Amino acid sequence: MPIGIFLYEIEKSFGPQIIADYYITEEKANLEILKIFNEKHIQKGLADATHRKNGYLYYSSVIESKSIKKNLYLGFILREKEDLISLKSIFENFEENIAQNYTKDKKKMNLLLKNILNSTIDLFEKLKEPSIIKDTINEKTKQMLDDGKLQEARELIDLGEKIPGKLSQEIKLAEQFLEESNFRRAKKGYLKAAELAEQIREPEIVDLLTKKADHVGNIPDLIKTREAIQKGMRKSLEELEDIQLEYKIYKRIMPLIEKNIKLSYTLEDDNQIPILEKLLNLTDKASEKAIALKKLDDEIKSLLRKV
Repeated sequence: MPIGIFLYEIEKSFGPQIIADYYITEEKANLEILKIFNEKHIQKGLADATHRKNGYLYYSSVIESKSIKKNLYLGFILREKEDLISLKSIFENFEENIAQNYTKDKKKMNLLLKNILNSTIDLFEKLKEPSIIKDTINEKTKQMLDDGKLQEARELIDLGEKIPGKLSQEIKLAEQFLEESNFRRAKKGYLKAAELAEQIREPEIVDLLTKKADHVGNIPDLIKTREAIQKGMRKSLEELEDIQLEYKIYKRIMPLIEKNIKLSYTLEDDNQIPILEKLLNLTDKASEKAIALKKLDDEIKSLLRKV
């Protein structure tokens, strides 16, 4: 569950600046965090970026919308062990909400972020505790009775006795399958839970679970893509052992490393990310030195031809 949310922009002349924010703890986004995200978004070209600090996970994503300027980013503060993959589908909804309601009025934007964060807390409480869903159903049925919709109210009351417990159980099973990397059964479980949520008229939960199912269903393809990239990287790295090494080999491998970094961020592979970033940095340096060495080699050969 997010404990903080911040909206910021990145201007080339001024750097990153917070536009609006809201926090429920003392942990807040500061200039140091913004500079880190500036480097990852702008210099490394990442649409999504993470940073871990003091037991917290900071997540930032570019807001893609034609209706607002292109340099806006939305950030969240999470506890370190939160399941970011599951939360991304919710964050996408928030980005749409902000794009639709964006204004230069800082007070209005702060209020919008506050409402967004509080609605997230309410949603997560519903998913964890079936009794909260039952209370919501009771409120809906009372309104239906007041509106004279007796048949609909009776149907919802009956569903309210059965569905919340089943919904909670389906979500727990889906989470278990996800932990076991059984992505097919996890996706099936989330979709089944979404169907249950639809029966009791919980559109936010339906949307969350449907998007989560889609994301989980895409994980095998992402893993296959990354494996193919890693295979290409290993093949290129093997060439480094060849005495007749072509000087452009470092330049050719860099795009593969960059793609691997982006996929590792998507898959939240915190073990691979620092290794790949260091590899990219060293490969870039090696490329510069290789080019310089090639120039020296060409000059030496040119002089030798004159001897």
